Amino acid sequence: MKKLTFLSFFILALLVLAGCKPKDPAVLKVFVRSSTNQLINGAKVIVIGDQQSNPPTLEFVDTSYTNSSGFSVVDMDQYFSTSGEENTTGYFDIIVKYNNKIGNGYTRCRVHTTSVETIYIPN
Repeated sequence: MKKLTFLSFFILALLVLAGCKPKDPAVLKVFVRSSTNQLINGAKVIVIGDQQSNPPTLEFVDTSYTNSSGFSVVDMDQYFSTSGEENTTGYFDIIVKYNNKIGNGYTRCRVHTTSVETIYIPN
């Protein structure tokens, strides 16, 4: 009887531990390329929540710079942690500035996923 009880608790503990998986972070990765398709280092990437979208995205602004590999990573968990659990999608405008040139883009981010967008800087 003790073995059966111990075995039951052991199986229950395994089920509980298996259900406690860490969630993937919400990340927006923005690649910045020139008009000749070269990756650009040091471009300023500004991500702005689109409040005119349907459903509306809450206020959000974040700025980062591209690394030597030509991309910038924006942590979107900061947005989803404040927007609430029922809000699992957000729409964002992307503005990229580099040497007096501006590129624009638009993306949708979802909770626990990595969204990737490429912005081209015009000549």
